Amino acid sequence: MKSDFKFSNLCGTVYKQGNLIFTPDGNAVLSPVGNRLTVFDLVNNKSVTFPYENRKNIHRIALSPNATLLLSVDEDGKALLVNYNRQVVLHHFNFKEKVDDLQFSPDGKYFAVTHGKQVQLWKTPGFHREFSPFVLHRTYTGHYDDVVSLSWSPDSKFFITTSKDMSARVYSTNPIEGFVPIVLSGHRDTVIGAWFNKEQDTIFTVSKDSALFEWKHQLINPKAQTEDSDDDDTEMQVDDGPRRWTVVQRNYFNQNHAKIQCAAYHAPSNLIVVGFSSGIFGIWELPTFNNIHTLSISQKKIDSVAINRTGEWLAFGCSKLGQLLVWEWQSESYVLKQQGHFYDMNTLSYSSDGQSVVTGGDDGKVKVWNTVSGFCFVTFAEHTSRVAAVEFAKNGQVVFSASFDGTVRAYDLVRYRNFRTFTSPTPVQFSTLAVDPSGEIVCAGAQNTFEIYVWSVQTGKLLDILSGHGAPISGLAFSPTAQFLASSSWDKTIRTWDVFGRGKAVETYTHLSEVLALAFRPDGKELCGSTLDGQLSFWNVDDALQTGVIDGRRDISGGRKATDKISAENNSSGKHFSSLCYTADGTCIIGGGNSKYVCIYDIKANILVKKWQISKNLSFDGTLEYLNSKNMTEAGAMDLIDDDDFSDLEDRRDDALPGTKDLSKRNVRPEIRTKAVRFSPTGRSWAAASTEGLLIYSLDDSLLFDPFDLEIDITPETILETLDEKDFLKALVMAFRLNERLLIQQVYEAIPPSDVPLVARQLPTKYLERLLKFIASYMEDSPHLEFHLIWCTNLLISHGKYLKDHSGEFLTVFRGLQKGVGKLHEDLAKVCNDNTYTLEYLLSQGEKH
Repeated sequence: MKSDFKFSNLCGTVYKQGNLIFTPDGNAVLSPVGNRLTVFDLVNNKSVTFPYENRKNIHRIALSPNATLLLSVDEDGKALLVNYNRQVVLHHFNFKEKVDDLQFSPDGKYFAVTHGKQVQLWKTPGFHREFSPFVLHRTYTGHYDDVVSLSWSPDSKFFITTSKDMSARVYSTNPIEGFVPIVLSGHRDTVIGAWFNKEQDTIFTVSKDSALFEWKHQLINPKAQTEDSDDDDTEMQVDDGPRRWTVVQRNYFNQNHAKIQCAAYHAPSNLIVVGFSSGIFGIWELPTFNNIHTLSISQKKIDSVAINRTGEWLAFGCSKLGQLLVWEWQSESYVLKQQGHFYDMNTLSYSSDGQSVVTGGDDGKVKVWNTVSGFCFVTFAEHTSRVAAVEFAKNGQVVFSASFDGTVRAYDLVRYRNFRTFTSPTPVQFSTLAVDPSGEIVCAGAQNTFEIYVWSVQTGKLLDILSGHGAPISGLAFSPTAQFLASSSWDKTIRTWDVFGRGKAVETYTHLSEVLALAFRPDGKELCGSTLDGQLSFWNVDDALQTGVIDGRRDISGGRKATDKISAENNSSGKHFSSLCYTADGTCIIGGGNSKYVCIYDIKANILVKKWQISKNLSFDGTLEYLNSKNMTEAGAMDLIDDDDFSDLEDRRDDALPGTKDLSKRNVRPEIRTKAVRFSPTGRSWAAASTEGLLIYSLDDSLLFDPFDLEIDITPETILETLDEKDFLKALVMAFRLNERLLIQQVYEAIPPSDVPLVARQLPTKYLERLLKFIASYMEDSPHLEFHLIWCTNLLISHGKYLKDHSGEFLTVFRGLQKGVGKLHEDLAKVCNDNTYTLEYLLSQGEKH
């Protein structure tokens, strides 16, 4: 059993807080997800979460213009310098102040950081040797309140700062003789953004009270004199006197008293995008202030907006909903629309091929995620209460969910609809779910009546109600091989039921404590139960005998919470497994609970194989083992004191009825916990539903060793020499390493059709995607129809298993191939039809004569 599983992706959370940014090419958007960072590739339809973690939730990110260096700063001002391409942390730094904005200069030589009322200008780390990666260039002062935003001029010689003191200031990067920092005042609220236009002769400032001012550099006392020339033409000569920035136009957005939360300006097209507290965003053209588009995307405020390089795509982030949108405003269509669970994620289940994961949350929604792309492709919102359990059935085509609203629902993943709803005679709360391996029977356990309900999937009728437990039912599972059902309960027992024989309890397994979860081994011969005292009990199903016990109290124990009066070591709460799952080969078992750890045990040796810490985010409660006594005050822990200054009226207003409490407003930090863990049926990955989202850990197979990476003499001449020696595979791989399309085409066409099967069989999997992409693109322009089909057929035959296991990664390639083959088929069909009619005409003419 391999145990070197590494973090590979984070699903279920697409945006938490902070700012969104586009990559310089405009094809991907970077979004902070807690203390991690996710890159959404909008062209290839993929999302990748970086493996590094900040100490706390990320508050600000910035990417250098050449997309090599990434800066991510958390809520406390602690920053990480990251190599963006390699996803490796290069340096840790502490700005010692909350960073409200962070911007690289357009030339990439500097980056500016807000530092309270000051602004610090740092030199960008380069490839030259320095004593320290971060070198402070200058510190700028002048504002009377915190600086909230920064923006650079296109030539990187100046930058503008805006502040809560209702003013904006223009500073120079380097000292300029005669230049005095410019103050732009006149707004009546916090100035949240200021930008230069493309020609740098105009500045636009936007304040929170929906005002937009246009500033121009004009003469203080303009004088003009007219003089007549020889041809009686008049010419205006303006005195080159003292100038200053003055307001030439005041515009107001007037969105029903809604405050502006964020704004972004695109200088090449003179467009400004504004997000309001009412969930409305608008696009205006400057300086004419024409409203191009206005759209409401939610009822919550928009926290961040970004524009890509070409100005076609707009990215919006809403932290209250955990929503990320990418909007193409010209065609008025969504490029990306993703949203995680509004509340905690409770449960998950893998499909039989490991390509999809279904999750259920406290918000009553059931979401299905693609494990390769990381995107949610369907959401079912029929439940009216929390979803407690979900299961796949019928080879991944049907999803079942059980909820506290008293219903069990079946969803069709082909037509994306709820085709069956199972209910009980009296209203109950379903907390567990199990589906027969054949998909014909579905069972659900009730939390309040302690009964198990059995339905037929085909008819939707209630077949039986199994009674016998004396406490809430905590787990249900069908045996993978035998025809019986197992149930665990808080009455300290696990019972097996003969569902198909309509019998009562077949066997009872008694434990010393309350049973919280159970799981069957894949061969159905062993059963494991987790109890409240932190033990894992293993039972032989055939003999009903206990075969082993693993004590996991010390392994699963979490950290100390801010409100705990005793240390984590002496605290008994949370020291148990609430979710269990066997590995694909049945030799190990993985478990998670109300802590930051996920443990995997070797059953035969009764030892802990490995323990993963799912998060190091200090924004969660229970991450630290020991708390610092300096953070304790007379009012309690400092972490629990809300220090946000609600300066806006809508943030201070309390609309709740007297005596009521809004549970959605948290006054404590969320606790770190693992609600459910599941192993993929393929054995290559496992997933955990946690407070952070859906964490996926997999065996690291992305780094494939290629011996040609060590070569330095790959040139067109050596490739042609290799081709002349008839070493076709080596020549093809060398051509892909050099990445010259004409050379790849020359080598590709030089391979004889008789050698194609051998070359296709020996082709390294690293170059499989590139070769298929090349064939798909070249197929449309090349006349060699049969040659391309021979290549496609042999590649699919030789690498069929690999392509099936990684089908999600090759979706775009398959679409390209299908498009190319379809086009060839249409062209060939047209030619064949023309020839058929011509031959029929000639034959008919011959019969007449």
